[in-house]
Amino acid sequence: MRTSLQLVNGAILLALAVVLLGGWTRLNDAGLGCPDWPACYGHFILPPAEQVADRIEPHFPGHQVDLGKGWLEMIHRYAASMLGLLILIQAVWNGRQRREPLLSVGLLALVIVQGLFGMWTVTLKLVPWVVTLHLLGGLLTLALLVRLRQRLRRRNSDVGCGWVAPPAVAVRLLLAVLGVQLMLGGWTSTNYAGWACDDWWRCSAANEVAYDFSAGLNPIQTIGPNYEGGLLAAPARAAIQMTHRMGALMVVAMLLLVTLTLWQRRDLRPWFGLCWLLTVTQILLGIFNVIWQLPLGLAVAHHAIAVVLLLAVLGLYERARVNRMEVIHGYLSLS
Repeated sequence: MRTSLQLVNGAILLALAVVLLGGWTRLNDAGLGCPDWPACYGHFILPPAEQVADRIEPHFPGHQVDLGKGWLEMIHRYAASMLGLLILIQAVWNGRQRREPLLSVGLLALVIVQGLFGMWTVTLKLVPWVVTLHLLGGLLTLALLVRLRQRLRRRNSDVGCGWVAPPAVAVRLLLAVLGVQLMLGGWTSTNYAGWACDDWWRCSAANEVAYDFSAGLNPIQTIGPNYEGGLLAAPARAAIQMTHRMGALMVVAMLLLVTLTLWQRRDLRPWFGLCWLLTVTQILLGIFNVIWQLPLGLAVAHHAIAVVLLLAVLGLYERARVNRMEVIHGYLSLS
């Protein structure tokens, strides 16, 4: 059991790094820092700047070489490859030990699909639905690794693991709403809609905006030559950002409902405090990003807090389950 936990702990840390590196790469406009895949300009280790004219430019005519962006993309790929290897190892180990084999193998399948979406992100030139699914796949990988760790720890305790506490159903709904909001955040980012509004309350302080929700929320877009910088018209991008804001209100409403429903559980109150702190921080970061038009530091912080909020809600869900199961287990032991 100790080895299984060590493997999954390492995978969680690496998955967190991969998700944050992916956001850093995207926010630095380095998604096409490498025009090819899996190598970068035909190299797995980029040559020094003085060798670009001889080793890269003749093979990529007309392409402006940016080694800085290329290294950002390659570091992300190195970390993702290490994560894939670690998930493969833990899947084999857990399969032999018969500890959560289905979840372990499911994670392995997911990380293989993630590799394909990473390739399509480059070969399809940042088409938004591919990039958004790639982001969601990374978050799902992280979330499932956390769930695997929670299940392994529960198996190592004297508490049963086959029963779901009814109060956790409310937290499941919160997880679902948060998942939709994370998807909307990814859709906003991949369509470059963060710059669509300049007013934090309305979309525009100067005049009324004609929103185009049908174009903005169309999940499938035609494959174009290059989506870097976005191709949607301003009304469609404004509609995307306003939908993302409405999603934030849904998260707040759902978190409030969960808090009121489970407030009598004193053991959950620290988790509520953490979730509310992260939610309020995330809203403030969103407002400041609109006011100051996405400075890199604030945009990265907005991405990072969203990931931490997901982890916090997963922790809340597990605590809501396990505590109730401990009560039932203790009652059955006494009887």
